[in-house]
Amino acid sequence: MNKEGHSHVFTSESVSEGHPDKVADQISDAILDACLKADRNAHVACETMVGPDVVVNMGEVTCRGFEKIDTAAIARRVAKRIGYDCPGEGFSWDTFKYVSHLHGQSPDIAQGVNRSEKAKQGAGDQGMMFGYATNETESFMPAPVVYSHGLLKMFATLRHSGKLPWLRPDAKSQLSVVYADGRPVRIDTVVVSHQTTKAGATKKNYATLKRLAAEFLAGTGLLTSRTRFYINPTGQFVIGGPCGDSGLTGRKIIVDTYGGMAAHGGGAFSGKDPSKVDRSAAYYARYAAKNIVAAGYADRCQIQVAYAIGVDTPVSFCVKTFGTAKNGATNERLEQMLASGKVFDFRPYELIRDLRLLVPRGWCYEDTAAYGHFGRDAFPWERLDKVAKLKKALGR
Repeated sequence: MNKEGHSHVFTSESVSEGHPDKVADQISDAILDACLKADRNAHVACETMVGPDVVVNMGEVTCRGFEKIDTAAIARRVAKRIGYDCPGEGFSWDTFKYVSHLHGQSPDIAQGVNRSEKAKQGAGDQGMMFGYATNETESFMPAPVVYSHGLLKMFATLRHSGKLPWLRPDAKSQLSVVYADGRPVRIDTVVVSHQTTKAGATKKNYATLKRLAAEFLAGTGLLTSRTRFYINPTGQFVIGGPCGDSGLTGRKIIVDTYGGMAAHGGGAFSGKDPSKVDRSAAYYARYAAKNIVAAGYADRCQIQVAYAIGVDTPVSFCVKTFGTAKNGATNERLEQMLASGKVFDFRPYELIRDLRLLVPRGWCYEDTAAYGHFGRDAFPWERLDKVAKLKKALGR
């Protein structure tokens, strides 16, 4: 055992808004936003594929007024916002070919979701979803994924502002964090691979990226003289984005959630309306886990909830606190509280209403589709408004 006590290293990654898979996610969610604006009861499962100068949409959409929604224009707007504006790079908002094969939702699925009594709305699919929270950071998120996201958001801000004009949209980051006795104590390794222009692929510019990364991470209190940095370790990253690799909706589910620190049910989020519990119940499970940790009942909390298609009540709950439960809480007590529905109601209609997922205020689904769906205060599932109710239900 070393001076850091019982230690281990955990690594998480992030990808930028310009990563091909994230381009696909953002287009899918932008189309979802347009559908919900036209029809709050729209059912959407929109998939996007991107490649060299091509965007393809497939999936199911049932939406009043859908014929008036210009999905091609939405895809081009998203690509332009991200910064794909150079036809010579092989993917540009104003030159890519657009193809759509969107069609109506299967009536076999719709019959379980479209109930005359709205409160009895069934789950849009079977499956299990997970929510997680930890008190190791202010956002109640694991440190490796939070700081991986933060690095890329910082570089994106500098790119959009024009301060680093040689940066291009595609990028990846990865942080390895040393934990001692379950708490993050230092950053061991930082990897940043950022697309640049051909002229921008210089050692001087890579040194700038390293300096900026170190300055950003210094604020975490985890940076040390032992921290290793790898900036564009292959030597050059010029061919990127959808020209360098194809992208698909839903391929970055670990980046979207907890960086691998918690379990994942397997369902992706982007392009799906809230009737799909893959998305909405995962948001609600995060909401519950975060409030449980904030209320002081555990340092770490993972919630699994499972559904049967067309059935409104969850079929099971499983809570893990990894030996950190306190103030009289146990995994069993927390499971009983969740199953009762008195603090958190996991029935699809109720959780959608609780989080106002059909009528977003101050946010949109497109906002969720890059830099993680959790740990960002703009989203309603990050509220800490159930703490008092939890304390009343569970006592101290």
